[in-house]
Amino acid sequence: MLPRTRITFRTQNESMQKLFDTISERCLRNMQVFAGRPVLVEGGGYEKIWLETQPMGGEMYAGFNLEAALNNQLFFMETQREDGRLPGSIQSFPDGSIEAQFNKFQGFCFAWHALNMYYLTGRDAQYLDQLAGCLEKWDEYLWKTRDSNGDGILETWCIYDTGEDRAERFEGDPNYCTTEVPLPDCKVLPVASMDVMSFSYAARNTLAEISRIRGDGREAEWRARAQAVADKIKSDLWDDAKGACFDKDKHGNVMPQLIHNNLRCMYWKSFDQAMADRFVSEHLLNPDEFWTKLPLPSVAVNDPYFRNAPENNWSGQCEGLTFQRAIMALENYGYEKLVTKIGHIFLQALIDGGYHYTQQFDPFTGAPTIVPIPSQQEGDVEGELIIQEAYGPTMLAALEYIGHIWGIDIQMGEVWFSLGRGQRYTYEYVWGEHTYLIDSDGEHASVFVDGEERYQLPCGIRLITDEDGTMIRTRPIE
Repeated sequence: MLPRTRITFRTQNESMQKLFDTISERCLRNMQVFAGRPVLVEGGGYEKIWLETQPMGGEMYAGFNLEAALNNQLFFMETQREDGRLPGSIQSFPDGSIEAQFNKFQGFCFAWHALNMYYLTGRDAQYLDQLAGCLEKWDEYLWKTRDSNGDGILETWCIYDTGEDRAERFEGDPNYCTTEVPLPDCKVLPVASMDVMSFSYAARNTLAEISRIRGDGREAEWRARAQAVADKIKSDLWDDAKGACFDKDKHGNVMPQLIHNNLRCMYWKSFDQAMADRFVSEHLLNPDEFWTKLPLPSVAVNDPYFRNAPENNWSGQCEGLTFQRAIMALENYGYEKLVTKIGHIFLQALIDGGYHYTQQFDPFTGAPTIVPIPSQQEGDVEGELIIQEAYGPTMLAALEYIGHIWGIDIQMGEVWFSLGRGQRYTYEYVWGEHTYLIDSDGEHASVFVDGEERYQLPCGIRLITDEDGTMIRTRPIE
């Protein structure tokens, strides 16, 4: 029996309330049944669960539907191939059957979220063992197949391996790869990839944490193996003169594009603190690169490869998925205040844009891209157009920013009470037998645990407690 969950947010800020309410309603459109079990699909024309979005998206939705959140992890573990490869996407059919698809990696937003589900669902040891086995087999598969030239750097073999649809930097190379060897006759692929290296780092880092929990004696081993990957990223892909990572093409040439994938590496924790600090200070906060009116374009806006293309194109416009990943990316390195700043900008852009929850946004205006875009569903009619109004990563990112500025989140056995300033609000999170509540006037907040007022605190901080409400630490968020 899974713990019950419920999230309620009430604010006197009418536009913010409308944002929360409309997203809560539209997220229900992305609830589907796969093989008789509820899942949360990506939405906005993407009616599957994808490895780059839906384990993360499901875990972020756990306070609204814990069963779907768990299934968004389990389906990937249950359909893993014997050789360790995880499906890039899973599709459901009208007859109730599902198909695990292995024609691309499609990112890897899985490991840490799947581990948090261990805590959220009640610390099931069997689930933890299943996750550990999955991650170890996945890491073995990566190193067995994806270092084709033996240089110690894992490779991406098609555009969709890293989910960078239509990215100009790949010069028209194939979207899919169904072979277990690199595709022939490509211009730049296979590419020595900061992303795929970080897939391995994330798996190993999570395995170290699982070993700590289980006390199986392998924690030090996994931390050393994760560090070896991080060291290789730094030695071979990091340019210390430029303060950023750059991939290398099939010929070993550095691909010069300054890309947001550095922020993805921070999401996977594969940068050390100094690398993260440099990328944030020199690039992320640079208004000529990534700190545009609406921050976080996919490519630095002053880069020759930047394209402000109003369709599914990772060559330029701001992506809802990037805003979603940026939260953990920045909090991993102590940038809670920057999460708050980006969250305010992003949420206001959604309000100003008319509550359109699209995949992409113009970095120079903040406007949502609401023109019809080509569908990216395999099997759809070529040229079919869709208009996105319920794109999951954008909506879940918004809910997560609200939760990390004015709300409550449960992370790895800790309860995070984020006491943001600026509006009178209440935020309640019911989890199992516990009820957590913030009641704030925008300057001071009362924190309740199971109906008892436990703390009165000034706003602008995050209170972190254990599950019973005992204070562990605080962090500034403004």
